[in-house]
Amino acid sequence: MRFSVGFLSLIALAVTAQDTNVRTVKRTFDAANIPTDLSITFDPTALLEVTFPEPNARPITIHAGQQLPRDSTAGPPTLNLRGSNSRGPFVVAAVDPDAPTPQEPTSAQIRHFLGGNFTPNGSGLLSNSTPALSEFRQPTPPAGSDAHRYIFLVFEQPDGFNDQTVVTPATPVQNFDISAFADAVGLGNPIAGTFMLVAPAA
Repeated sequence: MRFSVGFLSLIALAVTAQDTNVRTVKRTFDAANIPTDLSITFDPTALLEVTFPEPNARPITIHAGQQLPRDSTAGPPTLNLRGSNSRGPFVVAAVDPDAPTPQEPTSAQIRHFLGGNFTPNGSGLLSNSTPALSEFRQPTPPAGSDAHRYIFLVFEQPDGFNDQTVVTPATPVQNFDISAFADAVGLGNPIAGTFMLVAPAA
């Protein structure tokens, strides 16, 4: 069963404090039916903070399930990994499983970001030492659609990842499958993640 938009709206309204507990993030993912819709096992061991710069306001750090106006998601965002004992490298992916609409996701998943070789600095801020396979794409849900889920995931990077050819910068971003990609290149399960809801621009 796909997620309930009305129920997700309640989640978005209820999430007001910064994510501080991986169990809470996991419950929010489960309530939004993300593990089922992405065919992944999501049992996070760390917290991912995704922060969007705002030209005339303070940056916005999203909380799992929070809804943002499309105008606030131009990005690219900064990524901060908290609570992980690993020094990386990591692979980061962002996908939209609701394109073109949650009711008929015939183009899903849209790959909104995919990059490897991320390592944290002393405070957990992630930076990558190589170009992304897919640069960040701003959410663009079409007019008339319900809000889409935009899901960010962090994986431990396996040896040999830089030699994979499953996805290249020339690979179409639509009809991506993060679970199949993870299996093909040996990513395993994500260690952290978060997501936001974005509706079409008014």
